[in-house]
Amino acid sequence: MQRVAIIDDEPLARKRLRRLLAAHPSFSVVGEADSAESALELIIRERPDAVFLDIEMHGPSGFEVLAKLNRIPKVVIVSAHAEHAIHAFDIQAIDYILKPVTPARFAQALQRIQSGATDNSSRAQSASYAIEDRICLRTPQRTVIAPIKSISALQADGDFTRFFFKDSPSLMICHTLGEYEPALPSPPFLRIDRSHLVNLDLMVRLDRHSRDEARLVLEGIPEGIPLARIAQQRLKSRLT
Repeated sequence: MQRVAIIDDEPLARKRLRRLLAAHPSFSVVGEADSAESALELIIRERPDAVFLDIEMHGPSGFEVLAKLNRIPKVVIVSAHAEHAIHAFDIQAIDYILKPVTPARFAQALQRIQSGATDNSSRAQSASYAIEDRICLRTPQRTVIAPIKSISALQADGDFTRFFFKDSPSLMICHTLGEYEPALPSPPFLRIDRSHLVNLDLMVRLDRHSRDEARLVLEGIPEGIPLARIAQQRLKSRLT
């Protein structure tokens, strides 16, 4: 039995999570909290296995709650705001769900609680986005909230990553490709070589010129991405 706590300052949001949990008898709710102060008291008193945590609450944020704990339980962030997702890696959240929460997405989070993957090797993977989620991408000029399924490919550029989209201009983001790879759902995303992570759902065709040279054409990238032999083999193994 997994003992969980619900922390959210919106009564309807807490009620929604309780209803979703009712369909999963291997989980029991040990308490609810509607503020940072009551959340700290609840977690210290009940020592739950996991918490469903909203970030933006009246007063101190959910992240501030976690910062005051000596022992942090498994954390599933439930938020209406995609921009906190990168920070979720820092506190080793095992999942990040965007509101409104669907039963299927919620069940996925429960599976991650049960798997208990919190070591460094699986940390980012367990905090991954789902294909129906959105991601917040910040540049010095603007912030873009993009659907995951609209991303055609990511391309490494030193300590930066360029995002390509099927129907909008590309963006250069100040994070490495390695930070994003485990966070994006696989499938459909595939790391085909050191520099590219591609969305196979948006694949248009593969133009093969020789055994050692091919070009992968994706929606939003009509010029294609060049593939060497190993990348072609990796792509072929995924598609077959």
